[in-house]
Amino acid sequence: MNENERARIYTALAKVLKHLILIFSSLLALFPVLIVVLNSFKARLAIFKTPYSLPSKESFDLVGYRTVFARSNFLLYYKNSLLVMLGALVLILILGSLVSFALTEYQFKGASFFSVYFILGMIIPIRLGSVGILKIMMALKLTNTLWSLILIYAVAGMPLAIFIMTNFFRQIPRDIKEAAKLDGASELQIYLICLKVISPAIASVAALSVSPIWNDIWWPLVLASKENVVTVTLGAQQFVGQFSSDWNALLAALSMAMVPLIILYIVFSKYVISGMVEGAVKG
Repeated sequence: MNENERARIYTALAKVLKHLILIFSSLLALFPVLIVVLNSFKARLAIFKTPYSLPSKESFDLVGYRTVFARSNFLLYYKNSLLVMLGALVLILILGSLVSFALTEYQFKGASFFSVYFILGMIIPIRLGSVGILKIMMALKLTNTLWSLILIYAVAGMPLAIFIMTNFFRQIPRDIKEAAKLDGASELQIYLICLKVISPAIASVAALSVSPIWNDIWWPLVLASKENVVTVTLGAQQFVGQFSSDWNALLAALSMAMVPLIILYIVFSKYVISGMVEGAVKG
């Protein structure tokens, strides 16, 4: 066996090993999700007796889903979460793209400072300012409103959006912008042209921002805990008690809460990794 054949064998083994690691990691990540969904279709006794088995004729039961719709206004929770998520995403994408465009298009004093400032927002947890944020929302009379959640999630999502989109804006050739200016395009029109070019980055930012907004329970608990503004994750907590929990309803609620995220990640999956990699490496 010569060196070329040995190199090909090593390369093939390395590829197989990489795929095995990826498959194992995927199964490890999906396992808890599958357990939650499968057990949401079981009777209470079957959940504890055979938690890892598929629902059978004997164990299949929709009592959890019936309890969710009977004891809670889950459709309202869905609507609140969707409104908060969409409102925050609109602000993140619009404001984030405008800031990113300004940082890359215009030369001004303090541009590097602002770039570092926004990056710090990815490092420092916004929850450290919970008390101050609560006081501000109370002063603005926004507590127990969906606007308080929309604003806080928009602020929390801006640093990552700016980090990704800034690096994409830097990759746009100057020739495109100069040609647009020669054709008489305004700054707003140039900005809109650049947005079309970085559409993968926008999709990536949207996909990466959805999960922290939808799954969060901290800010709904602090800022909006009234029944009419309860979100999905906070609504699911009503089935968790100090001494006993309605596991059927809890698992059913969690399964229903995961559906929008799964759909969005299937649609935008190809943009998630490409946006992060291209934005970080090429920038």
